[in-house]
Amino acid sequence: MKKNNKVKYKYKNKKKGLFYKILRFFVLIFYRKRKFTGIENVSVDEPVVFISNHCQLHSPLATELFFPFDKAIWCNGEMMNVKEIPSYAYKDFWSNKPKGIRWFFKGLSYLIAPVGFLFKSADAIPVYRDLRITQTFKKSIEALNEGCNIVIFPEKAEGHNNIINDLNLYFVDLAKFYYKSTGKELNFVPMYNAHKLKTICFGKPIKFDSKDTIENQRTVICEYLKDEITSLAQELPVHTVIPFNNVPKKQYKKSK
Repeated sequence: MKKNNKVKYKYKNKKKGLFYKILRFFVLIFYRKRKFTGIENVSVDEPVVFISNHCQLHSPLATELFFPFDKAIWCNGEMMNVKEIPSYAYKDFWSNKPKGIRWFFKGLSYLIAPVGFLFKSADAIPVYRDLRITQTFKKSIEALNEGCNIVIFPEKAEGHNNIINDLNLYFVDLAKFYYKSTGKELNFVPMYNAHKLKTICFGKPIKFDSKDTIENQRTVICEYLKDEITSLAQELPVHTVIPFNNVPKKQYKKSK
């Protein structure tokens, strides 16, 4: 009798290399396990797209290390390339630090470059700001078709409230492409990472409406997600919100 061939997954239950395991071990010295709430809001029958606050580096790292579901994370392509990390990290995370200590953060940007190996071996899909975005959508559809969820951190620099910034709208197009590929309507699940509380919350999903225009769906879905993420944060005990923007800690705001 012939043995059945095992299903080969590109994204789901991806095997990790030795270097990844070693690096993960050292990262876990500083990152403690997270508590997850609202898991009952997440469907186990169909893959979904999680939309979360970015929380600087904390949400991507916490998602990779502790997430309770199979996932593929949208990750800036630069953060998956060891050579590009120093300039990207300094510009994105620390360029607004006081001039007198910027030298320290420039050095630190090179020290964290090995994190690129972590993301490259992680459950990640690279995202770029050019024509390569078509590959991002293609790989995301592949992952969803494997039953793997997608996690996206779509905040942009423009503020919205004390919890979350405005969102880049075009991640919603993933639902349009998925519907064309499968005839199924994707659910988007709001997610909030309260880093200071070591808690990650899931809210009630919103479903893509294939009968509506994509322009309207971008607005409807993003407004709903911002409101729900804000509510998730405000339902927790009062805590310091880690913002998307690179600002001094004294400018961090409270959740209420």
